[in-house]
Order: sequence, then C-alpha cells, then structure tokens
Amino acid sequence: MERNAIKETSPGAVRGTTKREDYLEWPEYFMAVAFLSAQRSKDPSSQVGACIVNQDNKIVGIGYNGMPNGCDDDLLPWARSADDKLDTKYPYVCHAELNAIMNKNSADVKDCTMYVALFPCNECAKLIIQAGIKEVVYLSDKYHDRPEMIASRRLLGFAGIEYKEFKPKRTMITIDFNSINQPGNLDGPTR
Repeated sequence: MERNAIKETSPGAVRGTTKREDYLEWPEYFMAVAFLSAQRSKDPSSQVGACIVNQDNKIVGIGYNGMPNGCDDDLLPWARSADDKLDTKYPYVCHAELNAIMNKNSADVKDCTMYVALFPCNECAKLIIQAGIKEVVYLSDKYHDRPEMIASRRLLGFAGIEYKEFKPKRTMITIDFNSINQPGNLDGPTR
C-alpha cells in the first residue's frame, strides 16, 4: 500500500473525541495569572497583579501590590487618603510591576512582555524601561488623565516600549478546585 493512500487521522478522531475548543489562549492565560496573583494583595482598595512572559511563552516573573519584604503590613497604613500623606499607603506600597521584576526567576527580563491589570504609573514605567521589557499589555487605564500616567506613556514612548490594551474574549474565568473530581475529568490513572 502506498504511503499517500493512507488517510492520516489523529488518535483523538479515531476514538471519536476532539480537543477542547474553549481553552485559554496565551494572552488570556497570562492576564489571568496576573489577576490571580493580585488576589495575594492585602490592599483593601486596589488589588493589582503583573505577569512577565518571555518570547517562548514562559512565565519568568509574577508580582502583586503590597508592602516591602520585612515590613510589618499590620503597622503600615492602607488608607488612600489622610491629612498627612505619611498616613496613606502611597509612600510605602510596592507596585505589582516592581514586585514582578524583583521576583523574576531568570537572569533578566530583557525583551519580555508584562501583563498587568492597570496601566503602569511613571515610577513603574522607569523600572520597566530599565529592566529591558519590550511590551506592556494592560487591562485598565482608568487613571489615564493623571500626570503619572501621562508621564508613563511619554517615558514608554521615548524608550520604544510598546503598550496595548488587552481586549478579553471572556469577562470571567472561574477556578473551581472541585472540578478535578467531577466525572469526565479523570480518564484513567494518568493525565
């Protein structure tokens, strides 16, 4: 029999099954990791996460907003406003972008993409530039007209760093820890 005469079929098609079609695409996955990381934040008003990804779609750093390591977050303020700025969170809190860069698990983050819930402020833009990140993908730019964000866009533009708004295909991703025990999710002794 000639090789060309054999009809090529996938093993799944032979068994009558096909792959899932509703899986997360890479950008959704990375933004979801940023949002999941944000759930670690103790900030009562803003939970922001960031996920840094290399050119091979490997996560090389994640972070969320919180107080610096070794500083008791029960002794530092979490307020957004106060008569004295020192009684607010702003002089103390580390942003998600900073933590993702500092928590990197590779030699550097040069030429990587950062997925982040909020458009980065000017201070984070400086860190992103200095770290060599080439692209920022953000979900929300709700502080667009504030001077810090205007400065951030200027800095990123001067440095040639692309930034773009993430347009999700779905608005919600549910993590159900019980789903692994549901019928159909265990097809045998292996995955």
